[in-house]
Amino acid sequence: MDALLDVPRSNARSNQSTAQNLRANMAAVRVSFTWMGTRKTLTPEQRAQAAQPFEAEGQYLSAGKKLLDTSHSAFKAVTAIRGKIASTWKSMSLPFPEPGVRLIRQDEVANFSFLMTDYRAELADAVANLDRHYSELKVAAAERLGRLFNPGDYPETLVGLFDVSWDFPSVEPPDYLRELNPALYEAERARVAARFDEAVQLAESAFLEEFGKLVSHLTERIGGVGEDGKPKVFRDSAIGNLGDFFDRFRNLNVRSNEQLDELVAQAQRAVRGIGAQDLRDSGDLRQRVATELNRVQSALDGLMVDRPRRRIIRPSKPSEV
Repeated sequence: MDALLDVPRSNARSNQSTAQNLRANMAAVRVSFTWMGTRKTLTPEQRAQAAQPFEAEGQYLSAGKKLLDTSHSAFKAVTAIRGKIASTWKSMSLPFPEPGVRLIRQDEVANFSFLMTDYRAELADAVANLDRHYSELKVAAAERLGRLFNPGDYPETLVGLFDVSWDFPSVEPPDYLRELNPALYEAERARVAARFDEAVQLAESAFLEEFGKLVSHLTERIGGVGEDGKPKVFRDSAIGNLGDFFDRFRNLNVRSNEQLDELVAQAQRAVRGIGAQDLRDSGDLRQRVATELNRVQSALDGLMVDRPRRRIIRPSKPSEV
């Protein structure tokens, strides 16, 4: 979906300064996965066999088979680690308009690498455990697939077929272009500058959208009543997720939108020192917080409506993650 963001002309200079600051203090970071596929397309002969009960022609069918039971607890453990890795990468970084690349604070690079190293070891342990269940998974697959089962579809071991890697690619124009082709070097400098200008807009848009969803959800849960006339039930995570957002916003905010900064500060004041159980125990407190967050939500709605003076095209999600 296109992300639309209001960029008033009066802010052009401050936005340029923000982009320069982003460029000076952030590093590009990329995460990639090696991941065994668990589905395989049927051969033409197999498609023809599958089509017979329907009196159809195999060439007009698209069909595949599932090689392993991905709902097995050992396989789910491997998948869960991939989810944690992707979540950590995204929570510590900002979007960048190049597929598969995000921006991380330079002073967080070492910490990020440390976390990824730990996750990689955890993934290796989980894969080793999955490999111990591999024989039983193949037996189960043979029973489920029947004549579609082909031992040749299965490697001898799963070790090495699931892995994660990360790197910090340069997004700056190479220095050798400066002397080799000055005109091309300047063109690349302009392109990179435009990329970081767009990164500012993407970051602001991402924060605005996430903040709006969190405030809207919490306001609806604590301010509404159910069909029985009683206050709606809400999870502790409704408060916890907002607190996590405040921390991430403080660490990664590019300071490009004073209105958004102020609204985040207002929401922080509204819930400061208040836990989920406090809201459950006090109807008055619950109503007060809901009222204050409603004001924040109304202002956010205005920002969302007024922002499409400039269209930012979100890059497609990288296939690696």
